Amino acid sequence: MVRVRLKLPSSEGRVARWLVAFMTLGFIALAAAAIAIGWITVRNRTYTAEILHTQDVRQAIATLQIQMEQSETARRGYILAGKPLFATAYARTAGNLVPSIRKLRHLTRDNPQQGARLDLIEPRFVQLRALRTQSTTLVAAGRIAEAQRRFAVDASVPLMRGIRYRLEAMAADEVRLLAIRTERQERTSALFLSVAGLAAALLLIVAILAVLLIRRYTADLARSRNSLRDLNETLEEQVAERTADLSRANEEIQRFAYIVSHDLRSPLVNVMGFTAELAAAAVPLGELVDRVEAEAPHILTEDARLAAREDLPEAIGFIRTSTQKMDRLINAILKLAREGRRTISPEHIDPAQLVDTIVGAMQHIVDDRGAVVRVERPMPGIVTDRLALEQILSNLIENATKYLQPGRPGQITVKGHTERGRVILSVVDNGRGIDPRDHQRVFDLFRRSGAQDQPGEGIGLAHVRALAYRLGGTIDVQSTLGDGATFRLNLPTHMTIQDAA
Repeated sequence: MVRVRLKLPSSEGRVARWLVAFMTLGFIALAAAAIAIGWITVRNRTYTAEILHTQDVRQAIATLQIQMEQSETARRGYILAGKPLFATAYARTAGNLVPSIRKLRHLTRDNPQQGARLDLIEPRFVQLRALRTQSTTLVAAGRIAEAQRRFAVDASVPLMRGIRYRLEAMAADEVRLLAIRTERQERTSALFLSVAGLAAALLLIVAILAVLLIRRYTADLARSRNSLRDLNETLEEQVAERTADLSRANEEIQRFAYIVSHDLRSPLVNVMGFTAELAAAAVPLGELVDRVEAEAPHILTEDARLAAREDLPEAIGFIRTSTQKMDRLINAILKLAREGRRTISPEHIDPAQLVDTIVGAMQHIVDDRGAVVRVERPMPGIVTDRLALEQILSNLIENATKYLQPGRPGQITVKGHTERGRVILSVVDNGRGIDPRDHQRVFDLFRRSGAQDQPGEGIGLAHVRALAYRLGGTIDVQSTLGDGATFRLNLPTHMTIQDAA
């Protein structure tokens, strides 16, 4: 008796073990990258807070300078002209000086050098305020000439000069601190992009290795199925033994796919989460750049502006696009793995009635795409799993409506017949067709044919083939470019629970 067994070569087992080991190292590296990204994000927030604080101090210094100058100008105008308008302006501006000094003192409490400068400013301000009060009181009493005479000899000018000098020194020191803190933040942002880029590259490498491994197992399974189909269908014992071997191999692939996909999701979620945090942290940075550009454009470098407004958002967008695509691929792998674990329940089915239900559910899609679906009756009945057959036919009909030939109304025909004790269900369309070189490729995982102008990840036909195998059947395609395609589903007439197992 000829016996055919599905047996993976020992070299392939070694490759699989190396790949698993490499992916484990990749996951460890990704975890380290995630920790590094978290630490960098915290540091970046700290630097952003320091920059904002420096800007607040600079604003407070500038405000105090303006108020000092405005109050002095109003006082001199009042001494010279004696008009109440100047007295009102002086009272308003002078009343803001004490709160402004207190605010500046509060903001610079963490900077001893700035505090020392304020210690020198405040006594001079007290003296200056006393002189100002004396002169304005004289003017209010009508003694303008005396007020002007005293103003000419009092210490107002040197006191103002000393206050201006120290306020300018405080502003210069804050400019120096801003430059240092901005440089730190830029270095942190560059480090974040480097770490995030490395993490994305590692994730992509791990994904590629996982896909290659799954494809290798899937290709082996396909070769085994093709060999099984070529055997004498009357040798039931050989078919049963081969089917059992294939089922074990399929379960092994499904278990591996589920484990790999599950382990891939954890670092992916971390990268997506930290990317969202970076995007949130970039918002106050952009607002800060806008504020600096509006209030002090001379301190804003072109590199800083581009980094905040273009480089960082662009890098975040690239990372999000890559992680979203990876998430879709992982979901597709999990879908295949779950379908492989579902229990098959054979029952008697009228394929024509099933197709009517499918077309009715997607009638709006068919109409929107300008296609017509026709069912040729009668169609032979079949005993198989209803859900699996519905998924196969739904996918084939939807693909036929999706890949239409431009300028030609879509005509899709579903028909069936029996051949050598099996049921052949065909989906025929007049769409764009498939290059003969791609007839097998279109059934591979993540592989597509022709122009990539329709959404999809290359999962549908791979899923169809996996379901057909579970039902004890096969799927193939006959097509040429520009002349449509015919997908033929070959299934046993009566499937049993033993067959599904």
